[in-house]
Amino acid sequence: MLERRPSHDDLIDHLVRSTALQRGEAARVVLDVLAYFDETTEEFVRRRHRELQSGGAVNAEIFERIATELPHRAVAPPELSLRQLRRIVYG
Repeated sequence: MLERRPSHDDLIDHLVRSTALQRGEAARVVLDVLAYFDETTEEFVRRRHRELQSGGAVNAEIFERIATELPHRAVAPPELSLRQLRRIVYG
């Protein structure tokens, strides 16, 4: 049996009407936003660590910054200590 995925045509239509995006571009934006918010806490921590590290930040800054960013996620996870954040990245 095929899995039905929810249609976001109304949101795509809205983006096409309210921006300069073409339909294909609007659909890609919607899918990118949904994937962003589907990211687990662990995936977010690992991704942000990589991004900040590639920007030249050191771990002390990185983990402090991630700790301040986490409560502002759409669905905020429980508060994690700096040690817990390091364990997510390094195991």
